[in-house]
Amino acid sequence: MVEIVKSFLSTFVAFVAGFATTLRQIFRKPVTVQYPEIKKPTKQRFRGRHELRRYKDGLERCIGCALCAAACPADAIYVEAGENTDEVRYSPGERYAKTYEINMLRCIFVGYCEDACPTDAVVLTDLYELSSYDRRSQIYTKDKLLVPPPAGVPGTPQQVPPHSRDRAILPEGLVSEP
Repeated sequence: MVEIVKSFLSTFVAFVAGFATTLRQIFRKPVTVQYPEIKKPTKQRFRGRHELRRYKDGLERCIGCALCAAACPADAIYVEAGENTDEVRYSPGERYAKTYEINMLRCIFVGYCEDACPTDAVVLTDLYELSSYDRRSQIYTKDKLLVPPPAGVPGTPQQVPPHSRDRAILPEGLVSEP
């Protein structure tokens, strides 16, 4: 009989303690963020979705050097270089990224690709909505990563005067601001 009373009392005490916790929480301000309608701001150093930038003249910054792929510890980046000509020019240098793919399922967002890029072409933005319904859509191709050219500026490929582009990295006057 004593065991039953002890068991009942311990259950009752646990029940009252649970209710006390509930009553304390009821009167506090909620911390829930109504996500799709209200988006929580990210920190300044947050690393999210990748983006391939352009110069102000519409040319792509990526020169196909594949240093980003070499620096990636998760081996999530694949770059295949192509040769530029004066008739078909994608970037200021001799080469451009003919194929640029990032497997976002493998990416661990450390930012080594951003640090390794000599032309500041690849940048990790503050976008964090990366969900999808299938694995194939998580392989971001160059078409999905490349930002559109500035308004009124032609995109790539461009035709340029012969030998007008002899540098892979353009001077500061033609560099677009992030």
